[in-house]
Amino acid sequence: MPAVPVLAPRVLLMVFDPPGPGGLPLSRAMGWNRVEDLVEGYIADLQECSRGTVRYPVAARVDLPIFPPKIDGFRYTLETYRAVLEGRQPPHEPDTADYRAILAAGDGIGRVARGEIDEIWLFGGPYFGFYESRMAGPGAFWCNAPPLPGAEAAGRRFVIMGFSYERGVGEMLENFGHRAEAIMERVFAGIPEERNLWRRFTRYDRIAPGQAEVGTVHFAPNSERDYDWGNPRPVWSYCDDWLHFPDLRGRGRWVDCAEWGGGDIRAHHRWWLRHLPCAPGETDGISHHGWRYIVDPNAVLSGQAPGSPGPGIRDKIFYGRRRGALCADVTRSSRSRSG
Repeated sequence: MPAVPVLAPRVLLMVFDPPGPGGLPLSRAMGWNRVEDLVEGYIADLQECSRGTVRYPVAARVDLPIFPPKIDGFRYTLETYRAVLEGRQPPHEPDTADYRAILAAGDGIGRVARGEIDEIWLFGGPYFGFYESRMAGPGAFWCNAPPLPGAEAAGRRFVIMGFSYERGVGEMLENFGHRAEAIMERVFAGIPEERNLWRRFTRYDRIAPGQAEVGTVHFAPNSERDYDWGNPRPVWSYCDDWLHFPDLRGRGRWVDCAEWGGGDIRAHHRWWLRHLPCAPGETDGISHHGWRYIVDPNAVLSGQAPGSPGPGIRDKIFYGRRRGALCADVTRSSRSRSG
């Protein structure tokens, strides 16, 4: 049987860490996480969960001791930023960071075009305005955010991840999980429901009683609401089948939150990612190595689906928001757990 190929997408790190109180970098002054520790944990988790087939090397790093600009040209100062963190004034709107300016600062498009890197990881603090993931380049499509226009010179698609050093590796895996959901929805678009393996993978008991499989990033097999990863309710699930993919013979059993860490965000997401298809061969022209598409969006056929989110994929979600109408998804969830 042929081996599953190892994928080694090269990363450009762009770290926005402006001077904080006392002149220290913001992340240190606020007692937030070290970027190096987050990157190390994230890379190790993805390698382990992909059974060693995804191994991210960091090809380059750009440190920017500034606040990133917003799409209207606004840029926080330390004083205005602290006022937002302390609740003395609302966050600036529009919140979205200026991705074109960010790419220019790191020569992101040029590096992709020259074959030096394959994706970009942005790091910053709350309210920096990064999407959890966003795709750019010719033929870019929805990737838990609208595709970024104006990056066609890159010559190929690439993903820009948005991470916060205020949060942990679990939230980074959540970003990656939503990237996976968006891309796999695209890959399987047009496949009839009865043969759509991605729809089958994402079943959970609330929407398919007695037929749960692995679930989604937000919904474990037994979840009754978003982020309900600590639910002790036992449900019947066929999640074990996906560890033997494509041999889906029906290995059903009772499961509960003890399977995925009892409510811990990182443990659940590691459990979910470990079940992603990772095998040789294909069905309906789709590779059994799902990581191939998630890690390299250029493997997704250009005409595979319209450029819009699939069912269950959230609309506009920013990473690092903590309040307001756009304070959704992982940001809201992890804040409720971290206090």
